[in-house]
Amino acid sequence: MAVKYTYKEHLITRQAKSEKKMLKEFREGTYTLEKPLIKYNPYLLNTLSAVILFRTEEATAITVRVKGKTEKADFYHTFPVSKEHILPIVGLYSDYENKIELYPYQKPNQKVTHTIKTPPVKGAELVERVETTPEYMQDNVMMLAPAVSDLAIAVDYAGDVRLDFSEALVWDIKRLPNGNFLMGSERLMKMPYFVSGIYELSAVGKIYKEYRIPHGYHHDQYTLPNGDIIALNCDIPNGTVEDMAVVIDRETGHVKKSYNFKNFIKPGSQKSGSWSDEDWFHCNAVWYDEHSNSLTFSGRHINAMVNIDFETGDLNWIISDPEGWPEEYQKYMFKPVGQGDFEWQYEQHANLITPLGDVMCFDNHHYGSQVKENYLAPNDSYSRGVKYAIDTEKMEIKQLWQYGKERGKEFFSPYICNVKYYNEGYYLTHSGGIAYDRDGNASAELGPFARIDDPEVKLKSITVETVGDKKEFELEVNSNYYRANKNTLYAKESGQNNLALGQGQLLGTLGVTPTMDVEIPTEDAGVELDDWHDAHITDEVDMLTFQAKFEPGTMVLLVLENEEESRQYFISTSKGKRGAMCTGTFLPDDDRETRTVVTKDGLDGEYQVKLIINDKKYDLGVKVRA
Repeated sequence: MAVKYTYKEHLITRQAKSEKKMLKEFREGTYTLEKPLIKYNPYLLNTLSAVILFRTEEATAITVRVKGKTEKADFYHTFPVSKEHILPIVGLYSDYENKIELYPYQKPNQKVTHTIKTPPVKGAELVERVETTPEYMQDNVMMLAPAVSDLAIAVDYAGDVRLDFSEALVWDIKRLPNGNFLMGSERLMKMPYFVSGIYELSAVGKIYKEYRIPHGYHHDQYTLPNGDIIALNCDIPNGTVEDMAVVIDRETGHVKKSYNFKNFIKPGSQKSGSWSDEDWFHCNAVWYDEHSNSLTFSGRHINAMVNIDFETGDLNWIISDPEGWPEEYQKYMFKPVGQGDFEWQYEQHANLITPLGDVMCFDNHHYGSQVKENYLAPNDSYSRGVKYAIDTEKMEIKQLWQYGKERGKEFFSPYICNVKYYNEGYYLTHSGGIAYDRDGNASAELGPFARIDDPEVKLKSITVETVGDKKEFELEVNSNYYRANKNTLYAKESGQNNLALGQGQLLGTLGVTPTMDVEIPTEDAGVELDDWHDAHITDEVDMLTFQAKFEPGTMVLLVLENEEESRQYFISTSKGKRGAMCTGTFLPDDDRETRTVVTKDGLDGEYQVKLIINDKKYDLGVKVRA
């Protein structure tokens, strides 16, 4: 058969089936504290997790201690009073006989120890070194989100990996007040990295909700004080990307408000070295400041952090080197003041506003100028975390702190990265996009491209935490990682680590995929599609993915037909590297491979799938139902 067809169940559905099977086995058996049911990775996502199930005659709280390789590497939590105990176990080691201690709360004399043997996991081999102390890190881990094919991991104080995701969940990892995490889904909607939405999940890997984002989610989200989520998305119907944001209702997933960046910045008003017509803004971060009721967006391709009013969307201020900006924007710009070093940021990431109103970001300093003639070469470049104080009345800006410039090219990341604010003088600086060519030079290519072009390229990620002038933590990993966030795997608050049983929810919508209105004259090919194309259709509950290889420049359309209508979807076969590739997780090894996604929003009934290649139409012999 020339075209392969697969129906792929949503990860939420697969998790629900696995959980149901686990609970059936539990409730049909007699499991005790001494002889519990132990299920390794029942949620099919965190390969360093398990669930332990048992009953006690009396209702009691149960303390769990996941034994570390040293006592200071132990993870522990006490679960609430119950007779039925279904306990998530997180923080296991790779390829290890993990010891788990269980006992009734405040009765360690009744301790029982169980063993969970884990297989080796790839992520455990990536850590190069860590410099810190157990007293500093305690039971925190550093969680790293993917930027290339290496997936999410979490690393403890000793450099051991204690969480390892087996699915390509991407973008930032943020903790909710309820102890769960938010992270982008593995369901690709549009190349190279626009995914279907945001998962709410626990550390054990169970997904409770997918917030689907119209036309695809990317880079970042922020949970507002009322629990709603502001997420970054794209103006796909108008042919541009990374230039919109939407407010998502926390309960329903529906869009309550949207922001189109063209309404406060004219495309082309400023152009960084990575600018393109399609990706003119390249928003990689959003931050809500409740004190000013405003949103701050990081526009990599305009070298600017842009602040707007949350209610009206009106422009408040811009932090950017003013050189080259049109006159109409100069009144929104700041004037540097104060003594000491001051530098503007270029192609920055991960902006935030501190409780004192200062503005921080990771200054990639890629190109290092608004003027092409003054662009810096990679070996002469540097990246840094930076903090600015701003006076919005006088429109003055002062540099308060930086870390990283002094490390030169060894800390240079031309893409991705983040900073975190913990307290005054207590910061994280994550340089996650470091790449060296085989001669040790800072690579001119972004990490995902560099690795594909040359297997000898070395990718690095360095995460540093400083308190005042003292470095308290440094982690080096042999891969690129999008962002770093420090968390505990077990939330501290009682009840926040309990497993909520039952199938997760699909919320919101994916939006209607734009079609081509122009009719292309064709004739029936009269033959099956050639096997060379390696065509594959993946059918899901809410979208259809068509993957195939085509020579560059071929005119290709995917067609869905039934008796009522015919819908045509353009498949791009043009080649050329993007100026930004903030997660290369989904990049194919063969650049002739294409991936086209059609959402089922707006479709009704059964459709025959066909393909137009130049002037020939092929019947792929596949029917799909919306």
